[in-house]
Parts: sequence; structure tokens; C-alpha cells
Amino acid sequence: MNDIKLVALDLDGTLLTSRKTISRRTHTVLRRAIEQGVKIVLATARPPRSVRTYYTALKLDTPQINYNGALIWDEPNRKVLAHHPVAPALALQVIQFARKLYPELLVSVEILDRWYTDYYSELPEYATETAKQFTPDFVGPIEAFLVVPATKVMLLGHPDWIAELEKAVAHKFAGRLTHTRSDAFLLQIMHSHVNKGGALKWVAQHLDIPREQIMAVGDAPNDADMLEAAGLAVVVGNAWPVVRARVHHVVAANDADGVAEALERFVLK
Repeated sequence: MNDIKLVALDLDGTLLTSRKTISRRTHTVLRRAIEQGVKIVLATARPPRSVRTYYTALKLDTPQINYNGALIWDEPNRKVLAHHPVAPALALQVIQFARKLYPELLVSVEILDRWYTDYYSELPEYATETAKQFTPDFVGPIEAFLVVPATKVMLLGHPDWIAELEKAVAHKFAGRLTHTRSDAFLLQIMHSHVNKGGALKWVAQHLDIPREQIMAVGDAPNDADMLEAAGLAVVVGNAWPVVRARVHHVVAANDADGVAEALERFVLK
């Protein structure tokens, strides 16, 4: 096995426990890896502001993969390294298409590190991890803020609606948009070229680390491309079955320090 020089970690369901914390053991093991020169890269669907606490706690200095790869972010300098947004007209088109099918659908748009919506709901069943910590930066007509490219469009509603919309959007906008669904109530829509795997390749090239020296750890379908882009693909024990079938190793669940186990088995000297 090649020495692992870069470890890409999904956050929710992987690095974080179900209480949205980094366990003491996992934090200690991550710091040991960093002290041995291993680059730790956080790769998540979340925006930068929702990752900041964890990034700071781990004392990282690496590029950060946000919005499933639509944004690669330099957190220490609060600067964009790479950005692949959806054109305003196309973002508006998909929102109008979805709302025509389900008029009560909640819509949120992330533009870089800011949250825009035309209706702010505090319903807990439709709260993303970011929405549990932050409120929108702007609430108003969609046409008022979709005048610049959208980093990510989010459609939120009853799981039955989202299941139908996933199929409808995939058919209607095939080749023009990509989507992912890691929560039953949420469909995330991005630029057609966006995925965590492409973003990981960009970061690896930026850091001059070859594929065979990369380990990726994830749990959900939106991690699949990232796992394929790594020389060593690992999932935690709570991973979706469709993802477990495509990797080299399965470690303990996120609530049982799976990331720490992966680092101890495959990375630490």
C-alpha cells in the first residue's frame, strides 16, 4: 500500500457523530495524522460558514470542498479557489418547473457563502444542518436574487414530492444539471460538471498528490465520485448499501469512530 498523503472526509454521517460532533478519539487521531504531514480535506454538501467550527477545531490549512464540489474554498483567506455555479436563467427554470409540480415546495439558493430564499420556514422536518445554525441572508422574490449564478439550488418538501422531483428533474434537465439526494426531504441541484470526485482531483493536483496516495471516507451517494477518485476508498459502517458495494474497505460507523479506525489502519505510521 502506498503511503497516504491526503485524506478526504465527508462530514455528516462520516466524520461527525449523530450529535454533529467530532469525537475525542477521532480528533486526536486526526491531529496525529496532520502532525505526520497528512493533508486532511473536508468534502461536504455544506457551505463554508457551516464547516468553519470543525475546520478551526482541527486547525486545518487545506482547501475545502463545499456544495458537493461546486465550490473549492480557501478558508484561512476566505477566498474562492474554484467555482462551478448554475447560470441564473437555468436555475430559475428548474425552480419554476419544480414549483409547477409542487407549488408548496420550499426553495433555497446558495450563492457562494450566502443563503437566499423567497420563503423562510422554521419547520424542523425540513431543516438542513446549515439551517439549524444560520438564518437566510436575504428573503424576497426569487427573480430579485437570481441575477447572478447560483452555486446550489435546494428543493425541500415532503419525501414523496422529492422522490418524484428527482426523477422529473433528471429527465427534464439531463446533461444540463446534476443533482444529489442525501436526505429524504431535500434535492440538491448543481452545475452539470459538479461532484466531489472532480473537486478532489482538483485539490489533489493543487497539492501535487497522486491518486494512489489519496484515501477518501464517506457514507452516502454524493460521496461515490469522491470514493472512485481516491486510490483507497473507505466507507463507515452506517453507509448506504449502494455505496458500500463500491469500496475497498468498511470501517466502524460514524458513532463508533469509523474515521479514527480508517486513519489508524491505513494512514498512521
